[in-house]
Amino acid sequence: MLIKQSKKNRRVLGVDCGLASVGWEILEFAGNRYVHIAGGVVETDKNRVTQMRLREIYETLDKIIKEFKPEDIAIEEIFFFKNNKTVIGVSEARGVIMLAGSMNNLNVFGYTPLEVKIAVTGYGRSEKKQVQYMVQRLVNLKELPKSDDWADAIAIAICHLNSTNYQDRKNDR
Repeated sequence: MLIKQSKKNRRVLGVDCGLASVGWEILEFAGNRYVHIAGGVVETDKNRVTQMRLREIYETLDKIIKEFKPEDIAIEEIFFFKNNKTVIGVSEARGVIMLAGSMNNLNVFGYTPLEVKIAVTGYGRSEKKQVQYMVQRLVNLKELPKSDDWADAIAIAICHLNSTNYQDRKNDR
């Protein structure tokens, strides 16, 4: 079931997928500005079996979705990894994250790292520090996000809100 979005006060859950660490951000677009609602990182214990780590990710995101009630979940697309072992864990986590969104009737969207960087910095090959700096400025945070994963989740949420706002303007014509 897809939820019809209103143009005002759109709320998204941005997620940076991983097995060891999942960055998340609840971001709202209200009054032509981004409003940070909540965010952080879900860290799983590398000594636990994979299925328990995946369960922890699912249960935590399920609680976040139920508490903050976003309309959409935006996640990063997986397109290239140097380490095949890492890509499997990230892919499994990404599937669980998509399931959490789907089970809560959220619209699920994916964005490439290039799209995310362009949306936040205007340049597709931006460094991590540039993304963090722009995230801090765009969301008006007092300091840089403490984790790369959280900063990436904020950037993904910004990318999604930019994308859907563009679609709203395009559809209004």
